[in-house]
Amino acid sequence: MVSTGDSAPAFTATVGTSDHEPFDLDEEIGDGPVVLAFFPGAFTPPCTNEMVAFQERADAFAEAGATLFGVSADSPFSQGAFREEHGIEFDLVSDMGGDAIRAYDLEIDIAELGLHGIANRAVFVIDGDGEVVFDWVADDPTNEPDYEAVLDAVESA
Repeated sequence: MVSTGDSAPAFTATVGTSDHEPFDLDEEIGDGPVVLAFFPGAFTPPCTNEMVAFQERADAFAEAGATLFGVSADSPFSQGAFREEHGIEFDLVSDMGGDAIRAYDLEIDIAELGLHGIANRAVFVIDGDGEVVFDWVADDPTNEPDYEAVLDAVESA
């Protein structure tokens, strides 16, 4: 499990739009803190609540110099529709191959919903040197993070 003090595992994926733009975490490191908010699945109530809550605080994260990314195993098309439906302006990252999910040791199954190999809900704040300065992993994927604690970590990074 990735924890505070670790070097953030690098990964590549796809930005969650219909344009299929590449995403490379290494290219995001160094311009201020990066927040990776892993979530199980677009359009589910807890994930919608979380991504909307981050959107409501997006200005505060931007003022603190942070770049915010939501990461899930959803397709780029699904993420694009999710962003549009809920007014999410920050980028979502499609990790359909599960590379980031496995690198951060977040892979779970929610068998009763037919979901396998998805991300547990977790938040990591990575500083400009690529070090994890905050980590939170849900005990239950329906739990949401303490958004103020995440913002405090960003402001301290």
